[in-house]
Amino acid sequence: MSLRYALLALLRVGPLSGYELQKQFSMSVGHVWHAPDSQIYPELRKMEAEHLIEGEEQPRGQRATRRVYHVTDAGQQAFLDWMQTPLEYARVRDPAHLRAAYLEAASPETARAFFRRHQEQWEAELAQWEGELQRIAQVDNPMLVRRLAVTDPADRERTIAFKRFTYEGLVDRARAEIAWARRGLELVDSLESPGRAEPVPSASPA
Repeated sequence: MSLRYALLALLRVGPLSGYELQKQFSMSVGHVWHAPDSQIYPELRKMEAEHLIEGEEQPRGQRATRRVYHVTDAGQQAFLDWMQTPLEYARVRDPAHLRAAYLEAASPETARAFFRRHQEQWEAELAQWEGELQRIAQVDNPMLVRRLAVTDPADRERTIAFKRFTYEGLVDRARAEIAWARRGLELVDSLESPGRAEPVPSASPA
C-alpha cells in the first residue's frame, strides 16, 4: 500500500503523465521505495478506480495522446490521513544477514566473495545517496525544485530539512553496512589464520 502514497506525494506537487511520474519516481521516492514500471502503472489504474486520482487524455504530437494524472480531494485527504497514521513496522527479513549467520557451511573463498559483494552493493548505494544529499544542498534535484515552487516560502526550509535528514539516515545506513562487510572479511581472515588458537573441547557429560 505504501506505493500509492509515494505516488500521491509526487502528484500533490502537480499533474504528471505516467511516463513523467515514473521518471520522477526513480529520481526521488524510488530511492527509499523501489517499484518497477510493472507495479506503478497498475497501481495508478487502481487509484483512479478508487477516485484518489483522475486521468485526462491530452494530445501529444499530431496523432498520439498521453494520460495526465492529478490528485483529487479524496486523494489529498488519503495522503494526509496516511501521514497521521502511526507506522506499522514489518518484522525483519534480511537475506544478507541470514546468509551470514550460516557462512560456516561455505568455503572461505565463498565467504569472502559474499562480504565483498555486500560491500560493493552498499558502496554503490552510498555514492547515490551522497549525490542526492549534494543535490539537495544545491537545490538541484528536479522534483525538489518542483515541490519548492508550490510550497509556501515559510515552509521551504522545513521541506529541505526533512529531505536532507532522510538521506543522511540512508548514508549512515550504507556506511554501517560497509563497515560490517569489512569486519566480515577480517573475521574470515582471522578464522583461517594458521596461528589461530584451537577451541578448547568441552567436558563430556557424565
